[in-house]
Amino acid sequence: MHPRVYREFKQIVSRRAVTGPVLEVGAVPSEHSLLCLPSLQDASEKIGINLDGPYEYKDFKILKGNSNSMECFDDNRFSMVLCNALLEHDKFFWKTIAEIKRVTKPGGLIVIGTPGYTYLRAEKLKSVLKKIPGVRKLQSADRLDALFRATITFEVHNFPGDYYRFSEQAFKDVFFDGMSDVEVCSIMVPPRIIGAGIKP
Repeated sequence: MHPRVYREFKQIVSRRAVTGPVLEVGAVPSEHSLLCLPSLQDASEKIGINLDGPYEYKDFKILKGNSNSMECFDDNRFSMVLCNALLEHDKFFWKTIAEIKRVTKPGGLIVIGTPGYTYLRAEKLKSVLKKIPGVRKLQSADRLDALFRATITFEVHNFPGDYYRFSEQAFKDVFFDGMSDVEVCSIMVPPRIIGAGIKP
């Protein structure tokens, strides 16, 4: 996990005192696990789920399981659910989102991060260039079309597959649909999108 992404999760989580159980979806047995965040030291339980496992690391366990169907957890079990850099590798990410919401307590915090795409400040130059008559003709050329139609996104990284990139709108309208106090931000280039919301 990139240190800048870790810092963003750290800031979001540290604003909320967590004393209940915490789940990380896609947890790894290393210092890069979000379950190692210092602000989770008072959590009553820290547990992860991953396709690999089971593992024990420091003060948490990681269960072997598929996030598309987390039957090992009761409804409304966790005060906080964290997930980073997993949904782009999940063929059925919408099932994981539904499960994350199911296992989160009412009033619980959900924080999700993925690689994404967004309208970058540098891309404003494209809209200026398109107004120049000669450039408009270049835009229709097959080889140059990509310069005007493309946006920067994170590299393909197959583990075990790489299926999706998400926008800030996807976070607001899909991931956090029906939730309150939703905040979404884009950090870094290529963009990583991080969002948080409260389950009603």
